[in-house]
Amino acid sequence: MEYIRDYVMYASIFGMFSFCWFGWAQENPRASWRKYIGIASGAALLVCLLGVYLSVKNWDEPSALSDAAAFRNYLIYVYTEFVLAGAGAFLLIKWKRKAYMAPWIAFIVGIHFIGLKSVFEDPSLYILAALLVAISIIAVFAAPKLQVASSAITGIGAGTVLFCFAILGLIRYLSV
Repeated sequence: MEYIRDYVMYASIFGMFSFCWFGWAQENPRASWRKYIGIASGAALLVCLLGVYLSVKNWDEPSALSDAAAFRNYLIYVYTEFVLAGAGAFLLIKWKRKAYMAPWIAFIVGIHFIGLKSVFEDPSLYILAALLVAISIIAVFAAPKLQVASSAITGIGAGTVLFCFAILGLIRYLSV
């Protein structure tokens, strides 16, 4: 079943988190990247706001989260994600490895989309999961070679992928 409300919420939520990741990417990128990261961040915010508008407009449409079991599972995955991401971030700070925080968070966010696939009955979330996990791993190795913060690589990668999925949500909404 296709849930148009979920598609516009994809645009809203993925657009918002794309905006956040592009913001984190500005921690220590190459100076020549800053303008493009800023433009990408602004575009993500615009997609988010369009998604919010369409979400409000379609609020009474059915959602996968209307099912009590699906909503319960959604909350379990999200709360588990927050706990794991927070615990890992705490340990990275404690061990003076905060440079790995952005890749860690992206890794956990990616993993949580594996569980959300069944909640939203959307196999494309497997692709999103794989891309975010891959970005988190690539960032650890690429950042030192490029002499930038791992958050720059992680933020640009995660921001781009989430932006694409926000746009995909809008495309799916328009094609229903």
